[in-house]
Amino acid sequence: MSNVEKMIEPVVEYLYCRTPDAWVQAALDNLDTILIDHAANELKAAQSAMTLISRNPLSLDILNKMSRLAREELVHFEQVLKILKSRDIDYKPLKASGYAYSMAKHVRGDNKGKLVDSLIIGSIIEARSCERFEKISSHLDAELEKFYLSLLKSESRHFQDYLDLAQKYSEEPIDERIHFFLGIEKNSILNPDDLLRLHSGMPTDNLKL
Repeated sequence: MSNVEKMIEPVVEYLYCRTPDAWVQAALDNLDTILIDHAANELKAAQSAMTLISRNPLSLDILNKMSRLAREELVHFEQVLKILKSRDIDYKPLKASGYAYSMAKHVRGDNKGKLVDSLIIGSIIEARSCERFEKISSHLDAELEKFYLSLLKSESRHFQDYLDLAQKYSEEPIDERIHFFLGIEKNSILNPDDLLRLHSGMPTDNLKL
């Protein structure tokens, strides 16, 4: 088993579905959009980690894991910006997909439940990012393939860090909540989606960029 296969195996086992080939083809046909959205998502990931830090200032394990994660995501953000510049692609705001919100709207309102659910959602988003990076990498040019494969190590660790923290801060097993959110995530990935983003569903004939 190759190093890539070893890294992606737990991610694929965790998620409830693989990315459909139709999304891969749409992404390849609109790679500029995917790269711009990728940069935005790296920045959002860093911001989410910092939010967890600010909300849990006395939890040393959250502080340590999330500060490292935030630094890594910002480096990835800078790397994607560099790729955009080298390819004369303008970084610009894009409408966000409904992917993250489809899960976030079900986060529990109490402090403990909110923390655990947010960590579970974080693990799912990181896992899907990792899965899509691997899925699309072999179809890209040499530079982008190398870059996306280089992200797998950190992204696969990020998903596990989120999951470990979710279990630690829950007073009960989290399997039911994981199942709940993974079911929502699967629907987001497999249902028709008019918007093409790094995290979006099955592209339709009315695709918007």
